Amino acid sequence: MNRRERLMASIRGDPVDRPPVSFYEINGLDEDPDDPDPFNIHSDSSWLPLIELAREKTDRIVMRGLAFSDVLPDPLEKIAQEKTYLDGGSRIHVRTIEVGDRVLTSRTRRDRDLDTVWTVEHLLKGVGDLETYLQIPPMEVGGAPDPSPLFEAEEALGDSGIVMIDTPDPLCLAASLFHMADYMVIATTEPKLFRRLLDGFASALLSRTEAVARAAPGRLWRIYGPEYASPPYLSPALFREYVCAYVRPMIQVIHRFGGYARIHSHGKLKAILDDIVSMEPDGLDPIEPPPQGDVELRHVRERYGKNLTLFGNIEVADIENLPADLFAEKVKRALEEGTSGPGRGFVLMPSAAPYGRFLPPQTLRNYEKMVELVEKF
Repeated sequence: MNRRERLMASIRGDPVDRPPVSFYEINGLDEDPDDPDPFNIHSDSSWLPLIELAREKTDRIVMRGLAFSDVLPDPLEKIAQEKTYLDGGSRIHVRTIEVGDRVLTSRTRRDRDLDTVWTVEHLLKGVGDLETYLQIPPMEVGGAPDPSPLFEAEEALGDSGIVMIDTPDPLCLAASLFHMADYMVIATTEPKLFRRLLDGFASALLSRTEAVARAAPGRLWRIYGPEYASPPYLSPALFREYVCAYVRPMIQVIHRFGGYARIHSHGKLKAILDDIVSMEPDGLDPIEPPPQGDVELRHVRERYGKNLTLFGNIEVADIENLPADLFAEKVKRALEEGTSGPGRGFVLMPSAAPYGRFLPPQTLRNYEKMVELVEKF
């Protein structure tokens, strides 16, 4: 059984020779040690053994977003002013939007030695900004899906893995416009106004999902954003209103064209697992163990494993911090709980990836331990 076959069998719930193991964002294809960009952390030689390990030994899942060509002009892009500049060891990006007599501004920072983007100023800072933002005409859906990046990645992977189409849900697009505290207050106290924001994103997003699913049928998808409405941020009732109502149609479209939908939701799951399953997805990640999460993998497998292929249960903090012997116990437990009894499938996978320029030897050793133990399982 090659790596692609193993992954697809796990997703469908068919028998496999062993559980797949994925390093999530680290796939051995997208990391380029030779890229001279000073913000490319993977150019540090400490990363090379891990990149090669992912390429040669893991069941590779490469993510690609929704690509389109010949798209109609976005009304928001017409009025937005963009500026990017360097400030010491950081790259700063500023977006300014003038709507009437109001100016909306967002600011992000990317540090040279950290592979992440921090939002240091959010575009919307309160109800007044949201009302202003809703005055902007919604983006018209148009253009043609461009699956070429997906097909090119599939060709590069061959039988070593699969490409997963990656998309936000409407809640992700909406919530990320606010600081987390402002988002929680507005989503709780102004549900009608917040639903208008979600509705605007949902229309274009559902149409694009259908176009891509039609152009590239039968693929695995990852839908991210539901965690914004998970406890303790919002109530299960609002999870159903802000997630289920919008994600269920996306899943139905993906299924219509033979695809598979994986829900991505960090943190606490126990109170919303029934709601997640009600949307009829095919998979769930990363199922973080306590204390990051609030439910054991064994429980999820026993109660929901017949409905879902489970991905994850390895916390990236444990990869970075635990000595190899203690980390090995975490891996063994995840493999046992993720495959115990009847169920659809399990993919051993971390919750995220390290994002510092220097990869410590201990971290590398723990990634090696994941591969070693899954091959013995």
